[in-house]
Amino acid sequence: MPTRRGFLTSLLAASTLPALSWADAGSPAYLGAAKGASGRFSLIGLGADASRRFAVPLPGRGHAAAAHPSAPEAVAFARRPGTFALVIDCAAGHVAHRLEAPEGRHFYGHGAFVAGGTILCTTENDMGSGAGRIGLWSRPDGYRRIGEVATHGIGPHDLLRLSGDVLAVANGGIRTHPDTGREKLNLDTMAPSLSYLTPEGELLDQVTLDPELHKNSIRHLAAAADGTVAFAMQWQGEAMAPVPLLGLHRRGSAPRLLAADDGEQIAMQGYAGSVAISWDGARVGITSPRGGRLHVFGRADGACTILRRPDICGLAPSADGFTATDGMGGVLRVTDRLAPLAADPGTAWDNHLIAIG
Repeated sequence: MPTRRGFLTSLLAASTLPALSWADAGSPAYLGAAKGASGRFSLIGLGADASRRFAVPLPGRGHAAAAHPSAPEAVAFARRPGTFALVIDCAAGHVAHRLEAPEGRHFYGHGAFVAGGTILCTTENDMGSGAGRIGLWSRPDGYRRIGEVATHGIGPHDLLRLSGDVLAVANGGIRTHPDTGREKLNLDTMAPSLSYLTPEGELLDQVTLDPELHKNSIRHLAAAADGTVAFAMQWQGEAMAPVPLLGLHRRGSAPRLLAADDGEQIAMQGYAGSVAISWDGARVGITSPRGGRLHVFGRADGACTILRRPDICGLAPSADGFTATDGMGGVLRVTDRLAPLAADPGTAWDNHLIAIG
């Protein structure tokens, strides 16, 4: 477990770092990993208008990235289960550091910064026990690992920083091991949860699903300004079950699950790929690349707008709704319909679109 002294040391060291900003990398609004026409992979910065501000090569397929809150720096994670993550200097256009998971650990594809951007938190698996861990890395010390804390669950995938440096962690409940690739090792006993932690490891709150939904893996997260967390799920049970794939939660309350009609839920094929809440907090959306669907729900009334697009997955808030990406090179504006912002058939966008700021 990290010590308070470790956090204070990182904060002090941060004062000596150069004060570059995202403007030095072209002021991107979003980060996304993609495969190009050449078959090579990159981390790409996009403006709000979908113009490309930079592209930095990656050695393999990326999954998601953690954007530093002020410096032009991002941590790109390998598709899980992976054992490395790359710190990208987005202004200079090169890899600044390579993070290796400690022996007996692997990354789950997501991370977040806390303590004013001085500490990187990474979701990890303890391969021996299957228990979830959050790795802690000091940016001012060249991303030196300074400790880890428990997530109080199995298979932590996504995590978010909330106000007050509270971490929301999606414990998917699924145990994996790099020796078996992406094989799911405990489906009959899986128990997903949403945990709220301090970076020092104190469990503040935890939400679990009803027993009949214990195979609904909590995977990805988004947060509103009022502290509401949206969680997207992936069903691991029988294929055609019309289960809800979206939940909303605020600490101290019960979760609220949202769903479209049964036919639409079945069309999602049990798979929500990304989730986002609009900047004004009024709408929340989930995508399904398998179902070619984007469901946008009103938070107040739960009314669902259904939009269709093959292989749509990446989703992030924008000034007038959302921005989405797909596996065919499309970048889309989402209001009550889909409108193209950019199209590059040679590009296959990966699962997530990360908003900066």
